[in-house]
Amino acid sequence: MRTLDQWFAEYAVSHQNPKNKAIHYVCVPAIYFSIVGLLMSIPSSFIANTLQLNAPIIENWAVFVLIFVLIFYIRLSITMAIKIAIFSAICLVVNYYIGQVVPLWLFSIGVFAIAWIGQFYGHNIEGKKPSFLKDIQFLMIGPAWVVENLFSKK
Repeated sequence: MRTLDQWFAEYAVSHQNPKNKAIHYVCVPAIYFSIVGLLMSIPSSFIANTLQLNAPIIENWAVFVLIFVLIFYIRLSITMAIKIAIFSAICLVVNYYIGQVVPLWLFSIGVFAIAWIGQFYGHNIEGKKPSFLKDIQFLMIGPAWVVENLFSKK
């Protein structure tokens, strides 16, 4: 298994152009956020009835999936897993409140579509294919790369 630094080095190869990087800094978190929203939109009465916590922010399919996402990150770096867990918690809370105002699934689909258009536009500027076309695991590396590049003192 590759280290997080090895993943980042390979991911960085197709993310050198400043405009593409800037687009990724916005679109990658937006895609992650929208996926959390889409997962939260799946009816979760089974989970709520099983756990009986009366806490809709954590009694949903997004939390179930995010547990496995965090296991992926824990295997790479505990520090990165904590950072992604914090971002995930923010996504859960914000999506919950958005869902109180508008249909969350519809909002999430809109964000997802616009963010992917941005991603492909960025790669068009870069002149290189998205990394996930080489290895699907890069879909998980993208959010960590953004966190690392935006919030680390390097």
